[in-house]
Amino acid sequence: MAGTGEGSAVALPRPLPHEAAMIAIHVFGAGGRMGRAIAAAAEGRGDLRLAAAEEADVFVDFSVPDALDAHLASAVAAGKSILVGTTGLSGPQQGLIDRAAEKVAVIHAPNTSLGVNLLRHLVEEAAAKLGPDWDIEIVEMHHRAKRDAPSGTALLLGASAAKGRGSNLEALSRFDRMACAEREPGTIGYAVLRGGSVAGEHQVIFAGEGERIELGHRAESRAIFARGALAAALWLAGKPARRYSMADVLGL
Repeated sequence: MAGTGEGSAVALPRPLPHEAAMIAIHVFGAGGRMGRAIAAAAEGRGDLRLAAAEEADVFVDFSVPDALDAHLASAVAAGKSILVGTTGLSGPQQGLIDRAAEKVAVIHAPNTSLGVNLLRHLVEEAAAKLGPDWDIEIVEMHHRAKRDAPSGTALLLGASAAKGRGSNLEALSRFDRMACAEREPGTIGYAVLRGGSVAGEHQVIFAGEGERIELGHRAESRAIFARGALAAALWLAGKPARRYSMADVLGL
């Protein structure tokens, strides 16, 4: 697994100072795994507090895809920013986010880990520097209860690799090798593992002739996603209407 050393030129952002009163955050899906992790991460902090929807400065949605429309509508009606961390969204649901972003600030982040979002940057750079003769494979593993496959994070990493190659996720991704066909040059393959209580592991493999580069990230607990979500929510507070990304939060 790859990491950044002490001499890395890319620094993760420090929590942003807020001179005004604490930022109030309302979490949709507060009873779920991520909602509970966010509540734990928010406890005792002096820069934010959890609040009811009518008191919130920023909305955070970690619920289910079917609830997205209602939660975006609530944010737009209240004129408040919203962080969407829900995974497994369809194309039309991405369109709902785009339309909401015309009226309020929105981040859709299937993975809110600061480390994963830095990894996306590194993957894009590697894909841009290495030619199409380097095969790209993405391997991910999650707990047995995860429903979407490949994970939203694997698709984000695939999109970053495709962008580095001057293309897009849909054009280069290959999800099924049951036909036993020869590997298509320049494409991006995916392997999905499910089992146990794994919080999330992702590895992007660049395989060349006689050598291999592996860039990866391992989540040891959901606390990292909760901390990233809170950092993004604080960053979103007061931002003008637009669709943002975790790269904006990181300053990449």
